[in-house]
Parts: sequence; structure tokens; C-alpha cells
Amino acid sequence: MEDNIFDKIHEVDLKETMETSYIDYAMSVIAARALPDVRDGLKPVQRRVLYSMIELNNGPDKPHRKCARIVGDTMGKYHPHGDSSIYEALVVMSQDFKKGLPLIDGHGNFGSIEGDGAAAMRYTEARLQKVSEDVLLADLDKNIVDFVPNFDETEKEPGVLPARIPHLLINGAEGIAVGMSTSIPPHNLGETIDAMKAYMKNPQMTVEELLQIMPGPDFPTGGIVVNKDELTEIYRTGAGKIKIRGRVEVEKLKGGKEQLVITEIPYTMIGANIGKFLNDIGGLVESKTTTDIVDITNQSSKEGIRIVLELKKGADTEQLTNMLYKKTRLEDTFGVNMLAVADGRPETLGLTRIFDHVIDFQFELNTRKYKTLLNKELDKKEIQEGLIKACDVIDLIIEVLRGSRDLKMAKACLMSGVTEGITFKSEKSKAQAAKLRFTERQATAILEMRLYKLIGLEIEALMKEHDTTMKNIARYSEILNNYDEMLKVIIADLDRYKKAYAQPRKTSVENAEAAVFVEKKMEEMPVKFLMDRFGYCRTMDVATYERNKEAADAESRYVLTCRNTDRLCIFTEKGKLHTAKIADLPYGKFRDKAFPIDNFSNFDSSQERIICICSMEELLMGTMLFVTKYGMTKVVSGYEYDVRTRTSAATKLNEDDEVLYAGLVGDNTQIVLQSAEGVFLKFAIEEIPEKKKAAIGVRAMKLSVKDSLEQVYVMTDGEDKIITYKEKEVSLQKLKNGTRDQKGTKIRV
Repeated sequence: MEDNIFDKIHEVDLKETMETSYIDYAMSVIAARALPDVRDGLKPVQRRVLYSMIELNNGPDKPHRKCARIVGDTMGKYHPHGDSSIYEALVVMSQDFKKGLPLIDGHGNFGSIEGDGAAAMRYTEARLQKVSEDVLLADLDKNIVDFVPNFDETEKEPGVLPARIPHLLINGAEGIAVGMSTSIPPHNLGETIDAMKAYMKNPQMTVEELLQIMPGPDFPTGGIVVNKDELTEIYRTGAGKIKIRGRVEVEKLKGGKEQLVITEIPYTMIGANIGKFLNDIGGLVESKTTTDIVDITNQSSKEGIRIVLELKKGADTEQLTNMLYKKTRLEDTFGVNMLAVADGRPETLGLTRIFDHVIDFQFELNTRKYKTLLNKELDKKEIQEGLIKACDVIDLIIEVLRGSRDLKMAKACLMSGVTEGITFKSEKSKAQAAKLRFTERQATAILEMRLYKLIGLEIEALMKEHDTTMKNIARYSEILNNYDEMLKVIIADLDRYKKAYAQPRKTSVENAEAAVFVEKKMEEMPVKFLMDRFGYCRTMDVATYERNKEAADAESRYVLTCRNTDRLCIFTEKGKLHTAKIADLPYGKFRDKAFPIDNFSNFDSSQERIICICSMEELLMGTMLFVTKYGMTKVVSGYEYDVRTRTSAATKLNEDDEVLYAGLVGDNTQIVLQSAEGVFLKFAIEEIPEKKKAAIGVRAMKLSVKDSLEQVYVMTDGEDKIITYKEKEVSLQKLKNGTRDQKGTKIRV
């Protein structure tokens, strides 16, 4: 071991170190992965995918390239965070149902609006959309954005793309960082550009005035925003909730029948939620919430959403539409949190703040662009003036070239008038040569000039080119030195992009009244609940049960009489109480199909075991007895379980303990406990104290270290039960009466 190694140990404040490290990690995730930049509206992975594609020459006029190649280049050069995140970003940028302005042209299976995933990247191909090339990637060669080293400093990548439109608003953004998230809705390109132009001309415009031009979000799935009056505050603060409805149309059929057709859905429903929506409608039909829906068909295709609800004749379409809004996700909420990276730090931005940043960025881009163009024109001007001057003294220049020993001597003469060593035809020529003062760039251009350039037409073309250059210099200088001219240039570009890529609005924005659905009151009646040993359950009317009583009892593990308005209570060995509405259970004829109880409650048959089933009405009027495997017991008033939650704690258990018995008991009841070692204990129910459901209870029977309870028998006074224990019949009534918390009696066999 190294000498004095312990002298190199330094004490640090653990709290401070953890805070610093966590903040560094959080900022890394925020800035480098999760949140978009307000200037180009892109997260780093999206930016890198687009830049990789332009580097691969994968533009809109080129053939599609394998996505695996694009992902590989992006990961190897710029984004070393795994291929799945890169491919997912690529797929999302190509889906027109997620992005109002798709940036990538996908070829192959790129998923569907109903939640189908894209094919593997080895099967799909992609290229850039024309809009990406025009508004996000143009002019990268004109030094308009800074390039930064990649993760291993072997390549350069743009720190931000030169977006010429408010892309953050147009395509929106979603992302989860450390301790924060962003959720920005998409907007209509044409409206957003118009609002930005108006704000550029009048920076004093309010959010209310801007929303006159761009009324609100424009989701690619269409739909209806129904809280228009709340949008002003949402766009002022950058946070809030937008209420969206799907669009429902009524189509008339032959015979006076009608059907509801859902043609647009809320943006939040895309993916697996469409299937859930269809299941929810089916659930409303099964639960008899409505009896007017005859059939449900999903006729959606690539052309758009079309979900058809076939109705009974005379159905109230308005009532049914309100039911869909109230009871399903056809009306949903989009949570807005316009969080983006601005000036290197995350910030929640209102509409005007976003425009401020984007406009500043546009001026920066155009300033850098026109400075680059101006410098190029100035370089051209210098060379052109040199060539024009050279044409006037071409004979002298030829004499200098012919009299020089090498290129260096000739160039020195052209630049500085050095004539030493050069042979001239006359002293006059030498004197004229000594007056030559071309710049280095001019001298190089003259020496590289081809003889055909001396043709009269070529000289004329050079003069015209020079005139054009001078006009460009004047124009670029005016743009750079005049704010109004720069503004005109930016607005002209915006107009061009609007003309090329604007689409009609899909989402309407309005104030709508809250959907009111008056649920028909269910006719209360007694029903029979039946569940077999496999957990499949159903309900039927009492008369049907009585007609099939023998078969029903033989096939069922549990048979209960309850009301259709009541709730079913399921007690499990883990000390949980699950509830389910009786009305939600399948109801019908005796031979109708039954369904697993798991479908109607939080009970999971793969994880839990049912100990007791009863109706809530019966439970509230009675008393529950609990006995656990390791000998704890208590009685609990049924009123303790008057809860509305689907799952709650029925009792508290010690570690590794479980409920062995749970059931309703009355007065004058005898309890018989049987242990695994054959010890029996009988005592009266009065021995067990009443406890709260959150209590563990008291000891029912003293057990040896390795023993545990195996059976619990409950009898009324005077009742006798004959059980078989190790092939010997035992009369429980003849057992000696004891008291709770005794050791019990062992049966001799």
C-alpha cells in the first residue's frame, strides 16, 4: 500500500456533494435529453437525427435510406444513448397523427393512430421532408449557428438548428426531465406565422390580441377545444388545462334509424386509448347505462377516424352524445406546461415570451447569414476589380510575366511593384510596372486567369457581374444596418413558408356548455350472484335461479342473493377488501357466458385467494369475524367497511401472516379452531373482543412454535358438525367448551 495514503483522504460534506451531483445530473438530463430548445423547438435527439440525415445526403429529392443506417450514424456520431430512443424519435417525427408538421418522410410501417408500433428499423426507410430542409436545415453552410464538439470531440454538430419558424409552437413538444416535464400543444402553421408577424410589427400586443389571430391549439387529430375563455390565462402563464372533445356526427339511415359517427378524437386518445374507448362504450352497454346502442364498429383507416355506433330507432342522439363526453375519454383534458430551454436554462414560457425568443433568434440568424453573404460579395468585389484593372494593363502584365524568372517574382511585382530581376522591353514599361499595387487575392486571381477571359464578351460579362456584386453589397449592407429592412426580409421568408406549407385548421375552438348526462335510474330488484370455483361469475333474476337451482348450486362455489344496486364485497387472504358493482357484472339467462371476477374489480386471482364473498348491504348490517393462520382473531362491525374505494384494507396482519377465515357471524355462535398438529379449541364468539379494522386483534389459541391453524368452524348454539380428522369422525359439539387463548385439546386417533 502506498505510504501516507490516508493523508490523501479529504473530508467532504455529503449533503452538499449529493446536492451538487444531483443538480449536475438533473441539468444534464434537462438540457441534453428531455426538454426542447425554445429557438428550434427540438430536443437534442430530434436535432441530431435531422442533422445526421442531412449529412447522409438524405434529402427529400434523394431515395429513402434504411432507418437502421440513420440510427447508426446518429448514435455513433452524436447521440450515444441507445438506438431505441433514437428510432422512437425518428418514428414520432414521421407520424402525421402526432405531428401537425411531419419532419421526416417515412417509407414502410411507421405505426398507426390506434397504437400499433412501427416495424423494426431494419425494415423501414426514411428521408427528410421538404419542410425540414427548408425551414430547419437551410443555410447551415453560412455560419448562422454555432457548431459544438460531439460527445467524444471527433465531430462537430450544431448546438441549435436554424429554424425559420416558431417550430416549438407549431409541432408542440412532450418530455419528462428530472423534477419537471413539458407538454406543449401543436398549433396551426399559418396562424402561428401570422401571429408572429403581427407581434414583430407590434411588440406591445397582448395575449388576447394574439389569440385573435391564432385562436388556440390545432391538433392533428382535430376535435373541439371547449374552454376558449380559459385559453388567455393558459397562454399568458404557459400552464393550464385545455378541454378537448371528439367530433360526433349524426347520420340518418333508412327506416328512420340513426347512427352516431365519431370522425375526430381528442389528441390525448391516440394510441391504446382508442381501444380503451371502445371497451368503455361496451361497458356502458353491458352495465345498462344505455340500452340505445345496438352495435359498435371501428371503421377507421389511413384516411381518418370513423367509429360508428348503431342506435335503436327513436334513440336520443343528444343524450347519447353527452353520455360519451361524460362517461368516456371522448372529452378529455390536455395538460399544458410550456417548459423549454431558454438561454441555457429551463423556463415556463407564455406565448409572448416564446415569440420574444424566436424573434431574437431570427434576427441573430439573419444577421449572421447576411454578414457571411456580405463578406463573400466583398471578396468577389476585390477580385473583380483586380481583373477589370488587369484587363486595362494586360500588355504590361504579360511583359512582367515573360520577364520574370518564377511565379514569386511575378507576384511580388504585381503586388508591390518590385521590378528587380525582371526583364522589360523598355524603361517606360519598368516604370509602369513599379506602380502596380494589386492585393494578394487580386494577384492570385490574375495569375490564375485563363486567356479566354480577355475576349470582349467575357470582359463585358465580368463588368455585369461586378455591377451585380455591387448591388448585392449595397443590399446586404442595408439589411444589416437597417432594422426595418431586416424585418422585411424575415417577414418575406415567413410569408414564403406559409404559402408553401400552411394547412387549414383541423381543431375548432369555442366555448361549450358542460356535457350533462342524466343517467336513467336503475330499477331496483333482487338478483342471484353465482361464481364457480374458477372465479367466473354472473347474475340472474331470482325466478331463473329457482328454475335451475339444482344445477346452479352444483356448479357454483358462491351463491348470494343481493340487489342489483348493491356492491359485492370480496375478502382475500392478504387482508384486502375488493368491491365491485353488482350492476357491472354480466346479467342474463342461466346458460349465458360468465366472466372472471377479476374483470370487474381490482381482485387478481393470480396473486390473491378469496376467503369470503358477501353483499355490502349484508356486510353493513352484520359483524365480521377474522381468524389468521397464526392464531390472531377479532370481530369488526360491518359499518367499518362502508367505503367507496374499489380496494381497501380489511384487516391488519402480522408479517408472514394471512387471513384463514373471514365471515359474517351473529350472537350465540360457537367457534372451533383446528391446528395443523390436530389440536382443537372450542369457545363462544363472546370471547372475541370487537376491534377496529386497522387492529391486528387478539390471540385466539396458544400454538406451539411450529404449529399453525388449519381450519375454522363456525356453529350456532345447538348445531352439531361432524368432521373427519385422519379418517376418524369427530363431533364438534361434543368437544369440551373452553375459553379463548387456551392451548386446546389434541384428538386421539
